[in-house]
Amino acid sequence: MNKAQVCVIPVESDLDIVAARVEGRNLAREMGFGTIDQARIATAISELARNIVLYAESGCITIRVIETNEGHTGLEILCEDQGPGIPDLALAQQDGYSTSSGLGMGLPGTKRLMDEFHIESELNVGTKVLVRKWLR
Repeated sequence: MNKAQVCVIPVESDLDIVAARVEGRNLAREMGFGTIDQARIATAISELARNIVLYAESGCITIRVIETNEGHTGLEILCEDQGPGIPDLALAQQDGYSTSSGLGMGLPGTKRLMDEFHIESELNVGTKVLVRKWLR
């Protein structure tokens, strides 16, 4: 396995959501993640990519293998768009909150699925979400 492996997936449609999900799951399997963590990673990618399609129309997901100085290996997913931004980050991260017809599980659900979760959003500039899952 090449530790520097990076995959960038442009996201504009439902097909791109599926492609990103498949890439993430495949890379997680190659890295040695168990089936439950593979499903968590794939679900998190789906939720983040769906937000791009619903709210920003286009963006990109970067999936890469990461390693700490201590030798811990993980998978990092960066979701970026140049959409309208999120007016209230705290509200958007609450269970049940949704501005679409969805269940409002996107950001809070993704946060629970992954080991690390960071979000930045600026109105009329876009949103970046960075999540990581560490191999145990």
